[in-house]
Amino acid sequence: MSVWHKWSVTSRQPSLSGRVALVTGGNSGLGFETACGLAKRGAKLLLPVRNPAKGEEALKALSQRCPGVQAQLLQLDLASLASVKACADSVFNYTEQLDFLINNAGVMAPPRRQETLDGFELQFGTNHLGHFALTSHLRPLLQAARGGGTVVTVASLAAHKTHIHFDDLQFRHHYSPFTAYQQSKLANLLFARELARKAGEAGWALHSRAAHPGWSSTSIIANGPAASTPPALSILQRTAGGAVLRLMGQSAARGAEASLYAALSPDACDGDYYGPQGSQERRGQPGPARVPAEARKTSTAERLWDVSERLTGVAW
Repeated sequence: MSVWHKWSVTSRQPSLSGRVALVTGGNSGLGFETACGLAKRGAKLLLPVRNPAKGEEALKALSQRCPGVQAQLLQLDLASLASVKACADSVFNYTEQLDFLINNAGVMAPPRRQETLDGFELQFGTNHLGHFALTSHLRPLLQAARGGGTVVTVASLAAHKTHIHFDDLQFRHHYSPFTAYQQSKLANLLFARELARKAGEAGWALHSRAAHPGWSSTSIIANGPAASTPPALSILQRTAGGAVLRLMGQSAARGAEASLYAALSPDACDGDYYGPQGSQERRGQPGPARVPAEARKTSTAERLWDVSERLTGVAW
């Protein structure tokens, strides 16, 4: 069996019967395909969503793709720390352990600066701080899993050639849509690696890896800059962006294979990064990905961790 086939969304191996997985952003795109890959293998799914109607649509589609799937919708708005805490509390009502936590949901490059309910720049607050807090709240359930639960945080090729803007984390002085997105994705990668390091040092019974989907055709473009632009330009951006991804990238299902590999492969190691193996890591079968130099700086990871604890009010 090829590596590609082994970690595909449609594969049924390894068996995850009796295991519980939570996937943020599981109602569409990469999250939905990752959820399908876990469900095909027999995992029980917890799917936190912001929009209940879209969540119900996703459940119907999931049931068609994976007959007999066990899945429970939860309410979650990663742009609200109160919602993150409430969602985590509700997870304890459904399971006594959490075998997999896939930190996948995200927003991309809104053209105008927006803030979360807690006053953070939308992308940094949603993509990084929301998942940072959620993972902390769920740590007891991850540690209760057999062998320790596995956290996979989804980063991006956008994490390359950027840095954390500690002098203006919230981009209040000069907002650049894609620069802010790059920062949030680098923060995702730094968090995944630092969580693995801290877990190893402190003896926490959990595992942390990172993954990126390469250039995958998902709805994040339509939900990003094009979402708030004039209709004609919005259509043009979505069409052009989708065409480029289809030509030079891969499907959402192929992109999800990197997350599945990071979560399930016996070759996946804590603190490491996984993505497509093709040219410039844009597409191809999953395997080790190149870690940007900035993401290898322990001092940066520690500083970001301390700032994230202070901003979210959670203590690990």
